Amino acid sequence: MFGWFVKGATSRVRTTRYPAHDETAPGVTPGRPVETTCDNELLAIGLAATCPTGAIKPAAFKTTADISRCVHCMACTRGENTMSWQADYRWAKWVGDNARRAARHRPFRKSLHIRVVDTGSCDAVLSEIKQLVKPYYNMHRLGFFITPTPRHADVLMVAGPVTSQMRLALLKTYAAMPEPKWVMAVGNCAISGCVFAPSFIANGSVAGVIPLDVQVPGCPPPPLAILHGLLLLTGREAEMPPVDQPLGGTP
Repeated sequence: MFGWFVKGATSRVRTTRYPAHDETAPGVTPGRPVETTCDNELLAIGLAATCPTGAIKPAAFKTTADISRCVHCMACTRGENTMSWQADYRWAKWVGDNARRAARHRPFRKSLHIRVVDTGSCDAVLSEIKQLVKPYYNMHRLGFFITPTPRHADVLMVAGPVTSQMRLALLKTYAAMPEPKWVMAVGNCAISGCVFAPSFIANGSVAGVIPLDVQVPGCPPPPLAILHGLLLLTGREAEMPPVDQPLGGTP
């Protein structure tokens, strides 16, 4: 945090230049685990065992990482055999069908109104979403605005594992939105349920309740990852690049 403050004070840059330029300020992303080569299969199994959420899977002489289950605990980066870690933030991925993907940016390439719905989150994702309207990220400069009513919304941004109590509210919110409309799952709980679901009190994924177009993994995803999702939705950014193309600053 102190490094971020010093950089802001010395450079006099009050707002990130992303997406016009890659953001390299320290602390803008926690990074993510990526595929790692191991000397033997036993080391791969042992490295996978360090993950409390099962996000790391052994595969012969390597381990793979599922960021939609990673909670950024960094347990896999401690010890002699560690997971490779990439400090990027372009994490969003398009999951909607091709027809919707082709039409996504036509009406709203320069402007989107967003309705945020908390379907049982721990508030971590909501905290990151709130940063988007503050001076450093200032998503208004990109034409993105939060709306209090689904009847004015183009995008439904969902955080949380969709608890039983919020399932009906989510369905009603989606039904109240005018066409065309898109849905973005923000955070691992909304994508996979992460540590909270599926269970007897939560569905475990937004896609299991309403159609999903874009998912932004992370626990929680940093503001730049959420911005990347919105830019992907409007056709102004590409999907997550290959892991051999690191982007962003170091955590």
